[in-house]
Amino acid sequence: MIYFKNRIDAGLQLSAKLRGFQNDPAIVLAVPRGGVPVAFAVARELGFPLELILTKKIGHPMNKEYAIGAASINDYFIVPHADVSDEYLHTEVEQVQTKLKEMYVKFMGNEKPEDLKGKTVIVIDDGIATGNTLLATVNELHKSKPAKIIIAAPVATANSVQKLSHHADQVIAVIIPGEFYGVGAFYEDFEQVNDEEVKYYLEKLREWKKAG
Repeated sequence: MIYFKNRIDAGLQLSAKLRGFQNDPAIVLAVPRGGVPVAFAVARELGFPLELILTKKIGHPMNKEYAIGAASINDYFIVPHADVSDEYLHTEVEQVQTKLKEMYVKFMGNEKPEDLKGKTVIVIDDGIATGNTLLATVNELHKSKPAKIIIAAPVATANSVQKLSHHADQVIAVIIPGEFYGVGAFYEDFEQVNDEEVKYYLEKLREWKKAG
C-alpha cells in the first residue's frame, strides 16, 4: 500500500509528528541523498536549520554491506573485529573521509557545520530498513554532545525502531508496517535523488532564511 506521493509529501506528514520539538533549539540533519527532500519539508514547516549528516559506513572486508563502523569528515567509530586488520581500517577510513570532504564542499561550499552541543538533533532519512548505518551515525553524533538525538523517517521497520531506540532519545516514524518490502514500496514516486536536487533544496532553504 502506498502512503506517500513523494518525499516532500512524506516530509510534510513527518513534520506533524515532530511538532513537539518546535520550541527546542533544534537542527535537522538530512541523510543524503534520499533524506534531503524529506528533511527539507520538515525544516521548512518547523523553521529549523538544515544540514547534511555526512557519515558513511565502514564495511567488513568480506561483506561491504555489513557495517563495522562509520566515519565522519573528522572522526570515525569502529566496532573491533578479530578478522579485520588495522591496515584495512586505516585505508577504508582514509578513503571514506576523502569522499565525505568532497561531498561537503560540493553541497555546503565554505559553510562551517553548526555546533551540535546542547541542541536537539533530528536525523532524517526517507526510510529505515535495517538501521545499521544509522546506528553507526548515531554513535558518531554522541561525540558532539547534543541534548537529544531524534531519528525520524516516514517509514521504518519495527526491528530498526527497536534497535535504534537503545541509542537515540526517540525514534519517530509516520508508519511502522507489519509487512515490509523495501522503502520504495511506500512511495508513489521514489525516483533517485541526484546531486542537483540536493543543491536545490539546500539553496532554497538558505534563500527563505535570508528572506526572514
